[in-house]
Amino acid sequence: MSGNKTEKEQVKVHIRWMIRRDMQEVLQAEQQCFAQSWTEEDFLRCLRQRNCIGMVAEAGDKVIGFMIYELHKNKLHILNFAVHPDYQRSGVGLQMAVKLIGKLSSHRRTRITLEVRETNLSGQVFFRNQGFKAIRVLRSFYDDSNEDAYLMQYKLPSDTDEDFEETINRIAQYEENA
Repeated sequence: MSGNKTEKEQVKVHIRWMIRRDMQEVLQAEQQCFAQSWTEEDFLRCLRQRNCIGMVAEAGDKVIGFMIYELHKNKLHILNFAVHPDYQRSGVGLQMAVKLIGKLSSHRRTRITLEVRETNLSGQVFFRNQGFKAIRVLRSFYDDSNEDAYLMQYKLPSDTDEDFEETINRIAQYEENA
């Protein structure tokens, strides 16, 4: 956290399907957000899959955030999610998360999962603040660094939560003891 106490102005975005001409701005945000960033080929390979969806958050005519996720039978799985650093902490990520959570249904897809690098504390905190829980540590998950990941999950509230996976990692233990 910086010493600057002023709250960033909230930015209202339009969230829409990703199109080919968005790729340059998406890549810029990706490279500024992540040391181990996806290449254009990584994005295209993923988006060619039938169950893979790309969406962007647009302010005016500028793409300032994006999310890539997979559709599975019972869940959505986030593969990549980023907000350009100039627009972080201004509500853009929140609006994208709300849009994704709105795609869940008590009759079909009831949860969202994603992996977050162990060193990506801001990502962990962001998703926890949206109602995600860390449910498992995935050892040496990332090929580029052998870094661990936290598997995080958001689940629609239901009457019976017996299939909610048990939390078994340090984050969950810390949250319970805090």
